[in-house]
Amino acid sequence: MKEFVNGYPAFAFLPGLILGAVYFGGLWLTVRRALTSRSPGLYFLGSYVLRVVICLAGFYYVGMGSWQITLICLAGFIMARYLVLFATKRIEKQEKSSTKFKSHEA
Repeated sequence: MKEFVNGYPAFAFLPGLILGAVYFGGLWLTVRRALTSRSPGLYFLGSYVLRVVICLAGFYYVGMGSWQITLICLAGFIMARYLVLFATKRIEKQEKSSTKFKSHEA
């Protein structure tokens, strides 16, 4: 992978997108599921540690000691934040509209 990314540093953007989707998508799922959990604090802590370990390992592997490649990967990570935000807003909107119609049926 090192030779591939060194030849095409822009391809470090894709792993950043994937890492960001894992981190921010995992955060969104954690918040949704922790609300109904018996021990939400433990749920948040476990999710946080898992998400951080995955992202740090990913950045370490992709960056390979090059701050330029790590910066490109970080740009993908930040872009993923906005993509996950956009996707989750659409999901929330769809869920609200579907529960709105269900509540009027009774």
